[in-house]
Amino acid sequence: MVKTQPPRKRAKDDERNFRLLVQGVVDYAIYMLDPEGVVASWNAGAQRIKGYSDAEIIGQHFSIFYSEADRQNGLPQRALEIARREGKYEAEGWRLRKDGKTFLASVVIDAIRENGELVGFSKITSACQRCDRLRSVYARPQGHREQLECGRSAHQRLCA
Repeated sequence: MVKTQPPRKRAKDDERNFRLLVQGVVDYAIYMLDPEGVVASWNAGAQRIKGYSDAEIIGQHFSIFYSEADRQNGLPQRALEIARREGKYEAEGWRLRKDGKTFLASVVIDAIRENGELVGFSKITSACQRCDRLRSVYARPQGHREQLECGRSAHQRLCA
């Protein structure tokens, strides 16, 4: 016999399980933006990849992850406009961590609507870990020529 839970208990469990699922993901930054692009939620993966705690970043505009040149060129706003208009925006590009270091990111922004009205955006970012490792190869002394050449060709295949 299958035992069912009352609807209220099941909804509460579903909400808890979903929250735990999102918080448990550490290889992807998963967070919510309000309709203007202000960070409204933050998961453990976002903290690991971007370097900000939730207390530091919630309430900040997501353009903080873009270079000054990208901000001046309107890239963050264009990304939101495309997601708003088409439902989704996907891109790869250089993003900034809290410590100022750049990383190659794969980004998906989805428009979140309720009853047809835009309530915000989900943003999922993954860091190209292989590219970060290869960048460290570039920084090695001249004596590592073989690794450097291997790293360059691999970087071109993985991250170009």
